[in-house]
Amino acid sequence: MILIAMGVSGAGKTRIGEMLAERLHCTFTDGDAFHSAANKEKMHKGIPLTDEDRWPWLKTIRAAIEEKQRADETAVFTCSSLKRSYRDVLRGGNADVVFVYLKGSYEVLHERLQTRTGHFFEPSLLQSQLDTLEEPGPDEAITVSIELTPEDIVEEVLRQMKLR
Repeated sequence: MILIAMGVSGAGKTRIGEMLAERLHCTFTDGDAFHSAANKEKMHKGIPLTDEDRWPWLKTIRAAIEEKQRADETAVFTCSSLKRSYRDVLRGGNADVVFVYLKGSYEVLHERLQTRTGHFFEPSLLQSQLDTLEEPGPDEAITVSIELTPEDIVEEVLRQMKLR
């Protein structure tokens, strides 16, 4: 099984992804590591990424997912996965790729981004990500509020995975 923690910047994808990987005794891979230097520079400058910027990044993540699937490994990835078409690329038609949508309000996300340090994402891009976001339905993802504690989020994800 492959889990992908998704949502806009500030949702807690990395922290929740790491915690899920620890609980599932599997590897964790942050999708941001697959961004090109040009993508990171654009975001650092406050320039929103386009679909053309994102397609190579998504295909690279998909290749890493396929590597884990070939090895029959469980793994946790993070990726904003803002559009259904992006999730379709990452899913690759595989039912064992499960998205975990970390959902939060603009206010909570904005506050988190204002206090985050050491990340290339310019907080002013939050609204452009929210404008791009096509929220997944229950057929596409496990949805959990980021207003829960990280521990409660992980417990809720694991509980919902058992129901699938």
